[in-house]
Amino acid sequence: MDLFEYQARDLFAKHGVPVLDGDVIETAADAAAIAERFGGRAVVKAQVKVGGRGKAGGVKLASDPQDVVAKAEAILGMDIKGHTVHKVMLAQTADIQEEYYVSFLLDRTNRTFLAMASVEGGVEIEVVAEENPDALAKIPVDANEGVTAEKAAEIVAAAKFPAEIADQVADVLQKLWVVFVKEDALLVEVNPLIKSGDGKIIALDGKVSLDENAEFRQPDHEALEDKAAANPLEAAAKAKGLNYVKLDGQVGIIGNGAGLVMSTLDVVAYAGENHGGVKPANFLDIGGGASAEVMANGLEIILGDTDVKSVFVNVFGGITACDAVANGIVQALALLEGKGEAVTKPLVVRLDGNNAELGRQILTDANHPLVEQVDTMDGAADRAAELANK
Repeated sequence: MDLFEYQARDLFAKHGVPVLDGDVIETAADAAAIAERFGGRAVVKAQVKVGGRGKAGGVKLASDPQDVVAKAEAILGMDIKGHTVHKVMLAQTADIQEEYYVSFLLDRTNRTFLAMASVEGGVEIEVVAEENPDALAKIPVDANEGVTAEKAAEIVAAAKFPAEIADQVADVLQKLWVVFVKEDALLVEVNPLIKSGDGKIIALDGKVSLDENAEFRQPDHEALEDKAAANPLEAAAKAKGLNYVKLDGQVGIIGNGAGLVMSTLDVVAYAGENHGGVKPANFLDIGGGASAEVMANGLEIILGDTDVKSVFVNVFGGITACDAVANGIVQALALLEGKGEAVTKPLVVRLDGNNAELGRQILTDANHPLVEQVDTMDGAADRAAELANK
């Protein structure tokens, strides 16, 4: 889950990272009072989860409360790279003398954590990495040791921070590491980290991405979700405990196991090339326990997608046998119809593995007019794509 800048700032402040005072508003009418709190001047910053705000006109310096209101009105409702601005952050102005860059992230390739730092901050770090790679220090961080005073000093030295601010930067790095660990983050980035006119180091802008797999440890993170921007189908699936991702195709996918579902997406995409270019409409992994209720919830989400024209249920029986899955499908259809939710889209079902023959017989005996069985994964994908294209 990516956070807005103001949310990242709040997390930084919570863990002692030096930040400037700021507040977030949704209507320009609230801007004047906040600006007066800051002494009249303020920086008005669009809150969107995309870079390049400044170049797009989404970051403006305002000189007095009336100017703050005017700038907020101009930014609210802007479109920045396809993201509409619904909130703006008002921040204290800063006497910026130098701009730096620091971050911690998960390095999946090397199976470790990585610290990155540069004295060339304030611009997109990708530009620095491409044009002057030696200016970007990359230091692995051992998960068991973390960022000790020694590790922070190593990062500071590698990035060649000036000696007069080295201790301050090292202290900020240790506090940012606390944010990274305590909040179960995948990325904590400050760009720019500034030296102000009085020589203080301040995190002026922050970017934080949280690990949604750690939600069970972080009940407070639910309040950080941007529910207004969430896909309604994904939100409904999450409420039902389903592992669902909306895609832009026409064939709804239900499978048991992430690997099988990923393979199903590929097979359907390939089959769709022969049937008008139809594509998978979603990723939905119902896991190992495909009960009637779980299957009904999955079907309800997928059938509620107006883009879906057919559904492909692809199950390999293991711990959960295929007969249990077949009973789940039959009962799920009955549950949906009993709730007054008419099932009108065809279902192609492929069962394999534990008790596959019994599962197929159950579906045959049920003889539901919209359920069609195909023995092979490739054949079922082709048939689902064909039905979606009709």
